Amino acid sequence: MPPSSSTPRSASASNLPSSSPASVVESSPQPARSAKVRPRVAIPSLLPWSRFMGSGWPGVWPEASGIGGAPVGRAAEFASTGRDGCGIMRAVERVDIKLSFSCNNRCRFCVQGDKRERFRDRTTEEAKRLLREARRRADSAVFTGGEPTVRRDFLDVVAYARSIGFTRIQLQTNGQMLAYPSFVRACVAAGVTEVSPALHGHVPELHDFLTRREGSFAATLRGIENCRAAGLPVITNSVICKPNRRHLAQLGRLLVERGATQVQFAFVHAVGTAGSNFDSIVPRKLLILDELYRALDVVREAGVRVMTEAVPLCFLRGREEVAAEWIMPEATIYDAEVTIEDYTAYRLTEGKLQGPPCRRCLLRRVCEGPWREYPERFGWDEFVPRRDARARAIAARRGRRRR
Repeated sequence: MPPSSSTPRSASASNLPSSSPASVVESSPQPARSAKVRPRVAIPSLLPWSRFMGSGWPGVWPEASGIGGAPVGRAAEFASTGRDGCGIMRAVERVDIKLSFSCNNRCRFCVQGDKRERFRDRTTEEAKRLLREARRRADSAVFTGGEPTVRRDFLDVVAYARSIGFTRIQLQTNGQMLAYPSFVRACVAAGVTEVSPALHGHVPELHDFLTRREGSFAATLRGIENCRAAGLPVITNSVICKPNRRHLAQLGRLLVERGATQVQFAFVHAVGTAGSNFDSIVPRKLLILDELYRALDVVREAGVRVMTEAVPLCFLRGREEVAAEWIMPEATIYDAEVTIEDYTAYRLTEGKLQGPPCRRCLLRRVCEGPWREYPERFGWDEFVPRRDARARAIAARRGRRRR
């Protein structure tokens, strides 16, 4: 679908994050209404790419499987047996390399935000050394951060990855540098094969409030359009949080209009800056469901693949197939202080948690559960064990995932 030429209207009092007096319903902080958003794209101060400025100024690989049945599309090529001898759906093997923790946004929910002051960026040689090591185990690489594109050597690192045999290279980005058409063309020439930009609000006031960077909404939208014009798949990621939880369907519609190849809604992970801002950022899961379902329907009805991340299967009744965890690739993560050799095992044993309700759930062997910080704060009352026929069929077909 070609990108729409229409620009979303500014937020009104009715569509800004609102508060509720109910004790269970969170009180969402509102963006300052007096802030003026200039029509031009603001160029963040951290961007070093002055040579591109004359041109004029988002996860999971886009494959999936059929719910409760055999994998479909490219995902079928990678179905295999897990290490424990049980059936586990696998996509391509890949490595995720965090090139830096510098960023030209200051997102209120950034899981890496606390690392910005504690860890330096990798040098070019360090990045290349990791790529050589990683190439022995995978032919797919993801560059992430922080924000990879603020590095002056970013294109050189991408080109090096391509030169040593990486055939699939994804850029995870806030999308601001993609607003330069010449930078997008340079990314393609260097070897980037797909991009994953992040958009978290349907209007400038909301997105810029969440990123704490004026002009970031306009830049990211233009970046999405530039990538589609260059023929790059665009896999967007949107973090579900308190301020945007009532506007997910509008956000999904906007992303479809602008040509996203795949749309993902990821429940906020309450670590880093998100952990520091827990009360103002993390919503109750039950309160997001109606709007999340509307968003899933909007995107799916437009013929665009839609996924969720970190939304347990008890909250996806009848929509279980959208859980990205079904097809997340076996990945190694090169983080700042540690290398996570098996990210799937890490999620299952350290990152996520199952509680008392999960023990009675038919899907306990195939569901990862929530990020552990959520029930540690809110408890398990919202989690209802699945005992229905659909759950039984899914469990029978999918086999065992938890180790």
